[in-house]
Amino acid sequence: MSRIAATFDALRAQGRKALIPYITAGYPFADATPDILHAMVAAGADVIELGVPFSDPMADGPVIQAAGEKALALGIGMRQVLDIVRDFRQRDDTTPIVLMGYANPVERYDGRHGTNAFVRDAAAAGVDGLLVVDYPPEECRDFAAQLKAHGLDLIFLLAPTSTPQRMAQVAEVASGYVYYVSLKGVSGAGHLDTSAVEAMLPKIREHVKIPVGVGFGIRDAETARAVGRVADAVVIGTRLIQLVEDAPRDQVATVAGAFIAGIRQALDG
Repeated sequence: MSRIAATFDALRAQGRKALIPYITAGYPFADATPDILHAMVAAGADVIELGVPFSDPMADGPVIQAAGEKALALGIGMRQVLDIVRDFRQRDDTTPIVLMGYANPVERYDGRHGTNAFVRDAAAAGVDGLLVVDYPPEECRDFAAQLKAHGLDLIFLLAPTSTPQRMAQVAEVASGYVYYVSLKGVSGAGHLDTSAVEAMLPKIREHVKIPVGVGFGIRDAETARAVGRVADAVVIGTRLIQLVEDAPRDQVATVAGAFIAGIRQALDG
């Protein structure tokens, strides 16, 4: 059983929902990410989505785009992302880490290091899952099999515009959990309509039997609590990025941890 599946099983047994924060690797300081990750876990994060910086992030809003640009300027590429995961694993062998990003850095890594090198090295570093925004499910069967052979889950996005056919295609290859994008548009955009989320999740669950997390538009304890009533997991990123943006190096992990602690309290309440 993967770390992701074990985490969701344990939470389900406790009657609790998963809290999944997103942070861009290398932001806002190149050496701060492991500290931020540990602080968020201590505050109650169950799974971490670690963003892989990329120059053309089509699904990300301006906040996460800017974070990725700064991380790239600080020299953070896929090799450095895997180093961050290795560093994290020295102290935490339990919390799942999901890399979230785009096809280009994955394929570029293989181009530099050899066929299937990314999957091999990600597994060795301690990565548990991968969410590649621009890998459609109908073209991912071989890639999903490679990941599964190394104990990694392949996670997909679903959206308000997803058809039953698309949900079924995702269900055939997805593992770990599915990420429901609650808004049309990019991350950080718009106002979350929790009633629309509540109406959509049963339709997704007709096809998808693994946990469903909800993200995009969750900015505070109130919206997290509302989404947590109907989803298996709450994913929160843009607001977290905004909060750490101006924090000094010696306070950045504390700021992230305090925010996650508030969301955790709301979910458990």
